Amino acid sequence: MEKFLAVFTMKGCPHCDSMKEQLTESGIDFIDMDIEENADEYEVFSKITENDYVPAFMIMEIDENNQENRNTHLFAPGRDYELIEDGIKIIKEHFKK
Repeated sequence: MEKFLAVFTMKGCPHCDSMKEQLTESGIDFIDMDIEENADEYEVFSKITENDYVPAFMIMEIDENNQENRNTHLFAPGRDYELIEDGIKIIKEHFKK
Protein backbone atom coordinates (compact mmCIF):
# COMPACT_ATOMS: atom_id res chain seq x y z
CA MET A 1 0.00 0.00 0.00
CA GLU A 2 1.49 3.31 -1.09
CA LYS A 3 0.71 6.27 1.21
CA PHE A 4 0.57 9.99 0.55
CA LEU A 5 0.19 12.83 3.03
CA ALA A 6 -1.38 16.18 2.15
CA VAL A 7 -1.32 18.94 4.76
CA PHE A 8 -3.69 21.89 4.44
CA THR A 9 -1.92 25.03 5.63
CA MET A 10 -2.26 28.79 5.55
CA LYS A 11 0.43 31.41 5.06
CA GLY A 12 1.38 33.09 8.34
CA CYS A 13 -0.01 30.26 10.50
CA PRO A 14 2.55 29.35 13.20
CA HIS A 15 0.81 26.02 13.90
CA CYS A 16 1.04 25.13 10.21
CA ASP A 17 4.73 26.04 10.15
CA SER A 18 5.32 23.94 13.25
CA MET A 19 3.62 20.89 11.73
CA LYS A 20 5.58 21.21 8.48
CA GLU A 21 8.87 21.60 10.41
CA GLN A 22 8.17 18.53 12.56
CA LEU A 23 7.23 16.45 9.51
CA THR A 24 10.40 17.50 7.71
CA GLU A 25 12.52 16.75 10.81
CA SER A 26 10.85 13.32 11.03
CA GLY A 27 11.63 12.58 7.38
CA ILE A 28 7.97 12.30 6.39
CA ASP A 29 7.24 13.52 2.87
CA PHE A 30 4.10 15.58 2.42
CA ILE A 31 2.30 17.77 -0.07
CA ASP A 32 1.77 21.30 1.25
CA MET A 33 -1.75 22.36 0.25
CA ASP A 34 -2.05 26.11 0.88
CA ILE A 35 -5.76 26.72 1.44
CA GLU A 36 -5.76 29.88 -0.67
CA GLU A 37 -4.12 28.17 -3.63
CA ASN A 38 -6.22 25.01 -3.18
CA ALA A 39 -9.50 26.61 -2.14
CA ASP A 40 -11.76 24.13 -3.96
CA GLU A 41 -10.07 21.09 -2.43
CA TYR A 42 -10.09 22.66 1.02
CA GLU A 43 -13.76 23.57 0.73
CA VAL A 44 -14.61 19.91 0.06
CA PHE A 45 -12.36 18.80 2.95
CA SER A 46 -13.99 21.35 5.29
CA LYS A 47 -17.49 20.25 4.38
CA ILE A 48 -16.70 16.58 4.95
CA THR A 49 -14.95 17.17 8.28
CA GLU A 50 -17.31 19.96 9.34
CA ASN A 51 -14.20 21.82 10.41
CA ASP A 52 -12.23 24.65 8.80
CA TYR A 53 -9.22 24.91 11.11
CA VAL A 54 -5.62 24.39 9.97
CA PRO A 55 -3.31 22.63 9.88
CA ALA A 56 -5.48 19.77 8.75
CA PHE A 57 -4.33 16.73 6.83
CA MET A 58 -5.38 13.74 4.82
CA ILE A 59 -3.65 10.46 4.34
CA MET A 60 -4.33 8.62 1.09
CA GLU A 61 -3.54 4.93 0.76
CA ILE A 62 -3.43 3.35 -2.69
CA ASP A 63 -2.86 -0.32 -3.43
CA GLU A 64 -0.09 -0.46 -6.06
CA ASN A 65 -1.53 -3.70 -7.44
CA ASN A 66 -5.12 -2.50 -7.60
CA GLN A 67 -5.54 1.25 -8.20
CA GLU A 68 -9.25 0.89 -7.44
CA ASN A 69 -8.41 -0.09 -3.84
CA ARG A 70 -7.99 3.28 -2.07
CA ASN A 71 -8.51 4.62 1.42
CA THR A 72 -8.52 8.27 2.46
CA HIS A 73 -8.36 9.39 6.08
CA LEU A 74 -9.20 13.00 6.99
CA PHE A 75 -7.95 14.67 10.17
CA ALA A 76 -8.85 18.13 11.44
CA PRO A 77 -7.64 20.01 14.52
CA GLY A 78 -10.21 20.33 17.26
CA ARG A 79 -12.00 17.29 15.86
CA ASP A 80 -9.31 14.60 15.66
CA TYR A 81 -6.44 16.14 17.61
CA GLU A 82 -5.80 19.16 19.82
CA LEU A 83 -2.04 19.69 19.76
CA ILE A 84 0.27 19.67 16.74
CA GLU A 85 2.24 16.92 18.47
CA ASP A 86 -0.91 14.78 18.56
CA GLY A 87 -1.41 15.30 14.82
CA ILE A 88 2.22 14.32 14.19
CA LYS A 89 1.70 11.19 16.30
CA ILE A 90 -1.31 10.20 14.15
CA ILE A 91 0.73 10.71 10.99
CA LYS A 92 3.67 8.70 12.32
CA GLU A 93 1.34 5.83 13.22
CA HIS A 94 0.07 5.72 9.63
CA PHE A 95 3.55 5.89 8.16
CA LYS A 96 5.25 3.31 10.40
CA LYS A 97 7.27 0.86 8.36
